[in-house]
Amino acid sequence: MSAVTPPKPLGVAKPTGFMKFKRELPADASPTERIRHWEEFHQHMPEDSLRKQGARCMDCGVPFCHTGNLVAGMASGCPINNLIPEWNDLVFRGLWEDALERLHKTNNFPEFTGRVCPAPCEGSCVLGISEPPVTIKNIEVSIIDRGFAEGWVKAEPPQKRTGKKVAVVGSGPAGLSAAAQLNRAGHSVTVFERADRIGGLLMYGIPNMKLDKDVVQRRVDLLAKEGVAFVPNTEVGSAAYSAEKLKKEFDAVVLALGATVPRDLKVPGRELKGIHFAMEFLHANTKSLLDSKLKDGRSISAAGKDVVVIGGGDTGTDCVGTALRQGAKSVVQFEIMPRPPEKRASDNPWPQWPKVFRTDYGQEEAAAVFGADPRQFLISTTRLEGGEHSKRVKELHTVQVEWGPSGPVPVRGTEKVWPAQLVLLALGFLGPEEKLLKELSVERDPRSNIKADHGRFATNVPGVFAAGDARRGQSLVVWAINEGRGAAREVDRYLMGHTDLP
Repeated sequence: MSAVTPPKPLGVAKPTGFMKFKRELPADASPTERIRHWEEFHQHMPEDSLRKQGARCMDCGVPFCHTGNLVAGMASGCPINNLIPEWNDLVFRGLWEDALERLHKTNNFPEFTGRVCPAPCEGSCVLGISEPPVTIKNIEVSIIDRGFAEGWVKAEPPQKRTGKKVAVVGSGPAGLSAAAQLNRAGHSVTVFERADRIGGLLMYGIPNMKLDKDVVQRRVDLLAKEGVAFVPNTEVGSAAYSAEKLKKEFDAVVLALGATVPRDLKVPGRELKGIHFAMEFLHANTKSLLDSKLKDGRSISAAGKDVVVIGGGDTGTDCVGTALRQGAKSVVQFEIMPRPPEKRASDNPWPQWPKVFRTDYGQEEAAAVFGADPRQFLISTTRLEGGEHSKRVKELHTVQVEWGPSGPVPVRGTEKVWPAQLVLLALGFLGPEEKLLKELSVERDPRSNIKADHGRFATNVPGVFAAGDARRGQSLVVWAINEGRGAAREVDRYLMGHTDLP
């Protein structure tokens, strides 16, 4: 791409920018205002402010932000090895189109990661040892959003086709990234999705205010212009499209099914009505929002109800934010783990992911509405009860716990009863669904995920590969992109005997 003439300099040499400029993020709409709608609420910073934030990048000799290693079981640095120091410098110098080119070298979908990734890159930023880290995530999303606004992001179909056909089952971030790379290599790619819209987790698992669905559809439309074929409303492994037909019609298959089997809560009263898995709740709400702006009555509504969210992760937070926008009477969120410390503990040194206390958008909103953080730590649900003549949940019983060598131990005298007409289970996921894997005779590992080594992504069935949460277990969108790109590389090698894919 041709360089863009940079604006006037900021009057500071970049290597010392971290000494002059403080970390700043764009302002968000106020919590009480944004819960009245379903739109994204993060605002963009002026270009001058973004250039200053880019100037904070230290030009450090050994940058850890893009290493993507697993340290203590968690990502340290960017799993897709984004060229972060390079595009920080280009933003600082006002070379936005060049920054976009660098960003797309490693990341097929920076508009997704720039919105929903927890930013392990910032957790391992060298500046973060002594100062607040560089605002990498915000700079990333600013680059790609400007790229779309300026018309720099265009369809780039391959110049020639290989004659090979590849099926990708699942259209989440792993499936889409695998499809994008395989199409780039010249293969004819068909993506199957059982839902009515393409995007998987991106479309129906993440609420609209966190990731606007127009942003997802924009990228899907771009991939379609590049030649990727999308087949929604099709569950592979069903009578409509058998596994045998899949293997017969395609030269290779990528299974990007996700880890969609939810972990359940096995306590008395679980059978009562009004108790839903988090993804059931989030999917229904987003589909109703997109289909009818919530007028079709098909969402699971929290309006006027006391809502209890069991689970303290990102999905639990999304349930809190969604329930508030629906008009919940009250919202609490239970977490069985202890409250994290305000600062890194001694056994959690840099460049590990900082396990510190954070307040996400949902908790911030609940605190603004109800006057307190909705989270309750070290708490375990013991049973659920319905009304005297009703099969609907009415209340939830809990006990405080302490963590011992063998797990959580109930604390006597801490029992409590909570009003609850809607209970949402955000307890994580156990792995992919079994039906298609059984039909394909694909082996599973001891955790019930698809058995395939990272780096090779090949299953025990020749020509069948696996990527994303279905292979590694529930994880981050950025890891899904890593896996999709890696699986595409190995599929290309399998089909052609060699590969030029990164």
